[in-house]
Amino acid sequence: MPLPFMTSAGQSGAAEQPDQSPSPLPHDVREHWRRPYRPGPWRVGGAAVLLLLASYMLFSALIIAMSGAIPGALVCLGAAAAVIGLALRLLRVGVWVSAYGLRRVGLLNTVTLGWADVAAVRTVQQPVRWLGLPRTVQGQALDVVRAGDGERLRTLLTDHNADFLARPEAFDRAADVIEGWAAESRSVAEGTAHRW
Repeated sequence: MPLPFMTSAGQSGAAEQPDQSPSPLPHDVREHWRRPYRPGPWRVGGAAVLLLLASYMLFSALIIAMSGAIPGALVCLGAAAAVIGLALRLLRVGVWVSAYGLRRVGLLNTVTLGWADVAAVRTVQQPVRWLGLPRTVQGQALDVVRAGDGERLRTLLTDHNADFLARPEAFDRAADVIEGWAAESRSVAEGTAHRW
């Protein structure tokens, strides 16, 4: 399975460069959902710890099964499968974009908005949660304003979440790319509507 966020050692210098293309939508296939930034080290580290825990649980299930306690082994195996699923979901958490709209993937839910439902995507200064914990600090957040009623939706990204903590340049690049996707997709949608 190809992992687009992984690069070989020879390409690492080129991969760290921001996208220099004039269009914020540099992909030929705009209909595919993609995350316009890489998962941060805190998110990847958390998933790695969960997978390490799951490996211990699988080893425990093997030992329990070899001792003859099959129901206990099945419980341990089920718990390990749940931890692996949680780790994989943790890696998918974030903002995804396509020609269809904007998708915010959370740990327990996913919210999708079509570009016609988005009035604006903007970066604002506000108190934000530090790594999703109750503690708040002053920082930047990427917010979406719904078209029609002008209601502000839940914050998409912050510069203190698991993807961007201590990486302000990465947050600025991701916010610019998502704002670019929003602006260009809305203009494409409006142009299509005017043609009809």
